[in-house]
Amino acid sequence: MKRLKPLNDYIFKKLFGENEVKDNLVAFLNAVLDRKDRERLVTLEIVDNKELTRELINDKTAILDVRAKTEDGTQIDIEVQLTNQHNMDKRTLFYWGKLFNEKIAKGEDYKKLKKVITINILDFDYINLDKFHTKFHLWEDESKDYMLTDLVEIHFVELPKFNKLEEKNLKEDRLQRWLTFFNKDISEEKLKELMELDTDIKRAEERLEYLSSDKKTIEIYKAREKSLHERANMISSAIEEGENKKAIEIAKNLLDLLDIETIATKTGLSIEIVKSLKH
Repeated sequence: MKRLKPLNDYIFKKLFGENEVKDNLVAFLNAVLDRKDRERLVTLEIVDNKELTRELINDKTAILDVRAKTEDGTQIDIEVQLTNQHNMDKRTLFYWGKLFNEKIAKGEDYKKLKKVITINILDFDYINLDKFHTKFHLWEDESKDYMLTDLVEIHFVELPKFNKLEEKNLKEDRLQRWLTFFNKDISEEKLKELMELDTDIKRAEERLEYLSSDKKTIEIYKAREKSLHERANMISSAIEEGENKKAIEIAKNLLDLLDIETIATKTGLSIEIVKSLKH
């Protein structure tokens, strides 16, 4: 039996975004939010539990996020992104704003607005800091310890940075254990170690084992993998096309200043393309 990728967004939703696996989500959130003792989440409500239809799975633009609401009304949204679209900062602010506004009607008291936490799990480097887990609030520029409001909380968890860590602390760090669990190439020995260290991960892995043996789940998983692969290729092509257009514009501006070979070297374009721009 082949272990399915936990970060395929369809599988991630089956592991954390359904009522029957609510305990998995509570455990993972306590690790990300570093909730301990009295602050620990004990229960929450799964929100917007979309029916995972074939149409939704095949939709390259569909977002299979996991949404939840805590007892005090705080909304939490978790999104897995495997492909860098170079817009994750703006994207997360856009979706944070939608969640923040959707629960208040026009004319209602702003005091009714509740905290929104967004968590982005990224399979690429994005934040220009060395740490793999970054957390953002609204702090005053000079008085760094003054927060305007705690209603905004945005997390980025970057897996490549975590995977590059030479020394990991799986015994004491719950989040590091979860990120290791997410590794699609995890060894049986490491998986066994995780399950012995953490009963929550043992429960999640047992759920993943069940999903990995279910024919219907495997069929939908493969369809989603294909859709995600096509989406990644589409994004890559769009970025490449944009870079080529920029390079061509630069080359045109250099035609009267430099020779064809130098322009080709500087822009990354072929000599044939640079020659064609002369006509």
